[in-house]
Amino acid sequence: MRISLNWLRELVEIKLSPEELAETLTMAGFEVEEIEDRRTWANGVVIGKVLERQPHPNADKLSVCQVDIGADETLNIVCGAANVKADIYVPVATTGTYLPNIDLKIKPAKLRGVASQGMICSLKELGLPTDVDGIHIFTQENLPLGSDVRPLLGLDDVILDLTATANRADALSMVGVAREVAALTGGKLSIPEPGEVSIPKNAGNLALKIADTQACPAYIGTVIEQVKIAPSPEWLQQRLRAAGVRPISNVVDITNYVLLEWGQPLHAFDLSRLQSVASSDLTIGVRFANHGESLKTLDGQTRTLASQNLLITANDKAVALAGVMGGEETEVYQGTQSLVLEAALFDSVAIRRSSRSAGLRSEASGRYERGVNRAELEVANRRALSLISELASGILVQQEIADTRPHPSTWRRSIALRLDRVNQILGPIELGEDTGELQEQDVERILTALGCQLTPSDNVPGEDTTHQSRWSVSVPPYRYRDLEREIDLIEEIARLYGYNKFCDTLPEKAEAGYLPLDEELIRKLRAFLRAEGLTELIHYSLVKPGEDRQIVLSNPLFVEYSALRNDLISGLIDAFQYNLEQGNGALNGFEIGQIFWREEDGLQETEALAGIVGGDISLGKWSKSGREEPITWFEAKGILESVFRQLGLQVEFQPDRRDDRLHPGRTASLWIQGNSLGIFGQLHPQLRREKGLPNSVYVFQLDLDVLLDSLGQDEMLVPTFQPYSTYPASDRDIAFFAPVKISVAEIQKLITKAGKDLLESVELFDEYRGENVPQGQRSLAFRLVYRASDRTLTEAEVEPVHNKVREALVEKFGVNLRS
Repeated sequence: MRISLNWLRELVEIKLSPEELAETLTMAGFEVEEIEDRRTWANGVVIGKVLERQPHPNADKLSVCQVDIGADETLNIVCGAANVKADIYVPVATTGTYLPNIDLKIKPAKLRGVASQGMICSLKELGLPTDVDGIHIFTQENLPLGSDVRPLLGLDDVILDLTATANRADALSMVGVAREVAALTGGKLSIPEPGEVSIPKNAGNLALKIADTQACPAYIGTVIEQVKIAPSPEWLQQRLRAAGVRPISNVVDITNYVLLEWGQPLHAFDLSRLQSVASSDLTIGVRFANHGESLKTLDGQTRTLASQNLLITANDKAVALAGVMGGEETEVYQGTQSLVLEAALFDSVAIRRSSRSAGLRSEASGRYERGVNRAELEVANRRALSLISELASGILVQQEIADTRPHPSTWRRSIALRLDRVNQILGPIELGEDTGELQEQDVERILTALGCQLTPSDNVPGEDTTHQSRWSVSVPPYRYRDLEREIDLIEEIARLYGYNKFCDTLPEKAEAGYLPLDEELIRKLRAFLRAEGLTELIHYSLVKPGEDRQIVLSNPLFVEYSALRNDLISGLIDAFQYNLEQGNGALNGFEIGQIFWREEDGLQETEALAGIVGGDISLGKWSKSGREEPITWFEAKGILESVFRQLGLQVEFQPDRRDDRLHPGRTASLWIQGNSLGIFGQLHPQLRREKGLPNSVYVFQLDLDVLLDSLGQDEMLVPTFQPYSTYPASDRDIAFFAPVKISVAEIQKLITKAGKDLLESVELFDEYRGENVPQGQRSLAFRLVYRASDRTLTEAEVEPVHNKVREALVEKFGVNLRS
């Protein structure tokens, strides 16, 4: 918000320089982003009177003027403005003046052979906005010649561009900033209190109908007649320009002025236009929009409304977007003679949703979203009505009020505050060379300056009351939304006392930092996946809706991102397709992220690890004569197995066909110690064709919690030495026909169990299907390695164990042994 110091000085006593005030506000949490010193814009510019104007002898568009600036001699000035003439008062930049807005220093010069001893200025050259093309002409009479021009143009001012935090809605007004400055500096407040306005009690043609009192707790509508629309007085225009607001007309300027002064948005409707829309006795209402309803707002755009747009209506026809912007059809214009002035409170959530839905933000909506002070609605309304009566000659005819606010006694909140808790949270303060604690008088002085009322309260029975003080703190209505708990009051004490006055000592003994176990394991997992050639990917958690058990947002920013993802694989497939279409080749990557889904007992969330690989993963094709050799199912599976091996995990692969996106014959579920770990498989041919992907694309998704639980076991965390045998091994091959439905993993598990005493390893080295193999079966061949740690095994020792393995295979799976 742009703060005019001239305006602020009328509200609060200021003894600090602009720079010191900016530093004080910034240290208190109100960052001053820029100091705009307007005094430098026209330093050296004075009031002059054009005595005579003659055409330039050598230029058609130039004039030679004799200008009196109250000096001993008149100035001869060459001017190129078309509106210059005799007997007018103008701003004159004398020789030596520097105009920073146009980066020009005035020097004696000759223009087309005629000497010029200064420059008659336009408002643009002095840094002020204007619609006039030419020099500025003062409308006042008998101005003192040679006097400083800055007070007349509002350039004897300094503007602070102040940013308030989102919780400080009160700081979006001059009155709010004045209260803050008074609390920080001890300056005396001089906030104007509008007097009572006289409104006849006679019934009129205006009625109110508030359909949703929660969205609109209070609405005041005032009928004003015999209004004379005209430009605002100069003082009002200057204050609006200083705040960055363009003056329009006296009525509109007054509503903007009160908005800046009190932070209360107002809106003026043209009464005759409202009645033409209503076509009968006028009833102003507040309701939410119907689907497909439209409204043309003041910015000239016709907006199609949604059900979350809050409207002001005239006999149920939309005339304004409540709390955001008025409608063009009922706006005040030059011919306006009667008004309805709206002063209302709207729910912050309702306005925020309405503003976002319409894609429209305004000064009014920004204040309603943060929360407008409900206790000063009538004050702001009276201020506007008195100004309209004074500046626009308006006569107040009727006022209707719809008020469902709670009783004013509830507008102040009481909070218990303990001195020992204040010092416990904030710590010691610096007192010269010594340190100390905040005292009772410090707390009382600060909170009283903020407008709080402190009442000493009794201590809790049984507690040690030594050096303890307690208060019941009554919070003023304009800080009701901000100060809710004891910790909020403690924050205010620290802010106003000065953060830089508290000790910044470090703890006496620091501890070495460490990573949590889960984070350490995840980092190790990431490193192993990168070592396998996979790149880590990051996607948004928000996706398109339409999946089963999906969690859909009730108030999304975009329809394309309106649901939470329930797996990572879909995002990886889309990323693979996008990279392929962009000419980046096959994407080999992994992602670690949260997934969400809906269960009967509520919403669920977990962290998952997923990956995708495909295409030819080799870097060069020279060894293959440039031919593509897509990665096979076993090579892709080997990437996972390599990671599991480095982590020391024993993961079992079992056939699976539950995921429709994956090939039913090339998909496996992963299990670890009887717990479901995840899934791995090749993309289904139909999905591959739809996406335009290569034939060999493989994906996996693992439950990270299950994986970390397995890695977090003590036997996994502490590596143990495995002794190796110095004696030779004895290996045996075993071949047999086995039903296809029996997986190799099941066979290996049985072999390991049967030969556990001497068996060191089992390895599948051959698979065959086709001629001489029975239908529905396949030929498998395994190599079994037997070894003892203390001796060389003999045939007599190996053969019984090997026979036990053969018998177990026949008994359990009914295999047909070939060797």
